[in-house]
Amino acid sequence: MSDTILARCEAKGLRMTGQRRTIAGVLQQSSDHPDVEELYNRASAKDAGISLATVYRTVKLFEEAGILDKLEFGDGRARYEDAERDHHDHLIDINSGEVIEFVDPEIEALQEKIAEKLGYKLKGHKLELYGVPIRK
Repeated sequence: MSDTILARCEAKGLRMTGQRRTIAGVLQQSSDHPDVEELYNRASAKDAGISLATVYRTVKLFEEAGILDKLEFGDGRARYEDAERDHHDHLIDINSGEVIEFVDPEIEALQEKIAEKLGYKLKGHKLELYGVPIRK
């Protein structure tokens, strides 16, 4: 990824208010998969004038513009990540809700092989694994 969320918003011609810039900055700095409430908490710590409704509208705008990906892991919370991040898959801890990103070359190769075996060229995929920690 060569540019920032803010730069991509501007390149797409989105009107970037101060509050939208703050939200874009919070998203850019996020290494996790925040939901709207968490984004609101982080953004309002930087600008107390930001409302939850503004965060919802901004996230929807960014998603519709292809800047953010919406992730739903079955816990009733939509989470978001930068749509331009390098490919990765997710392991979701169903007890804590923690989301672990991973890349496994063997899984990637197997998915390509399965698609080819079924007569397809793979153009993309999402892999979400759900589990609980193994107690040792």
